[in-house]
Amino acid sequence: MSAGTTEQAITRAHRQEWARLVAGLARRFGDLDIAEEATAEAFAAAAQRWPREGVPPNPGGWLATTASRKAIDWLRREAQRDAKHQAALIVYDDSAPEPTGPVEDDRLRLVFTCCHPALAMDARVALTLRLLGGLTVAEIARAFLVRETAMAQRITRAKTKIRAAGIPYRVPSAGDIRERLAGVLAVVYLIFNEGYLAGEGDDPVRADLTDEAIRLGRLLRDLLPGDGEVAGLLALMLFTDARRRARVSGSGELVILAEQDRGLWDRHLIAEGAALVRERIAAVAAGGPPAGRYQLLAAINAVHTEAPSARETRWPTIIALYDRMARLDPSPIVRLNRAVAVAEVDGPAAGLAEIDRLADVLDGYHAFHAARADLLRRLDDGAAAAAYDRAVARTDNAAERAYLIRRRDQLRRPDDREAP
Repeated sequence: MSAGTTEQAITRAHRQEWARLVAGLARRFGDLDIAEEATAEAFAAAAQRWPREGVPPNPGGWLATTASRKAIDWLRREAQRDAKHQAALIVYDDSAPEPTGPVEDDRLRLVFTCCHPALAMDARVALTLRLLGGLTVAEIARAFLVRETAMAQRITRAKTKIRAAGIPYRVPSAGDIRERLAGVLAVVYLIFNEGYLAGEGDDPVRADLTDEAIRLGRLLRDLLPGDGEVAGLLALMLFTDARRRARVSGSGELVILAEQDRGLWDRHLIAEGAALVRERIAAVAAGGPPAGRYQLLAAINAVHTEAPSARETRWPTIIALYDRMARLDPSPIVRLNRAVAVAEVDGPAAGLAEIDRLADVLDGYHAFHAARADLLRRLDDGAAAAAYDRAVARTDNAAERAYLIRRRDQLRRPDDREAP
């Protein structure tokens, strides 16, 4: 087997097995550091042995066995407490397992464990993205729009607090689930976003992450079938993932929503998402709780996906939904998206005026500069090229960079400005 094929197998195994290994070891040994350290050592062993010995028939099983042995070795090496040595024996315990409680999936259980209310919300999300999603610190930092060093410190502090507070790694009760749900939903959505438009690398879409997020969303839906925000998040991810095939061109360039071939959209996923939105609309109309953030985002995406073309999109409805969102979440990202919708109704000058009010808080965000560049281009403003340059400098996604560079270069070739 060639070195390239082996490297691909290790990369594939990392994407498929990392979360499963960390979650299983965390449940078994009750220690996140042990789980993460042993899993990392197992992959390091694979990188050394698989090129010589070949990829095993069951890579996940090989990694699980190796990680378990590494965890036991780690415990014995540290020799910190007798209790930890006893924990190592759990691997060989033939007694019946304890009841799993309401959360039967190790990875989903790990999400709830990391989302303990003793941690700040941003720490809960960051820690779970690292341990469950297998994202690098740099990827998580981009999701939070903070520097990598700050994110590394945040994750370290979260682990330290878990250890110092003696937070247990146990199956959450029904009360725990309700208390921690907001953090769990945020985790799942950030995992999905990182996969849908990967922060860096040659692969613009990491389907392993989007698929994992949707899988977790379905598990949450099964666990909490009456929760509106769970249904809203799942619908939102389904609508977004339905556009995956149309999102990147054959040449590897990002295709924006207005230019996508809607015939490539997955109508089965759209139908599933639409059914969830209709269900939530009926529930609210029947006197249920008002729609939350994820339900409103799902409704916005429902409007996009029902339109036969970009020109036929009900933009006033989208503005109205963003107005409702702004009352719940007056974040600059919500205001940016609303401004883009305003440009479709009232013209690019009106949208640009709203976007420019966000310059101080979103200067480091590539989508801010990309949206601004597009509106400047539509206004035939000479500042558009510089705005595209700023957007290009702030994204490492290959597909997005290719799109932005083409748009910028078209400004220097007037005859090609309207090329698709």
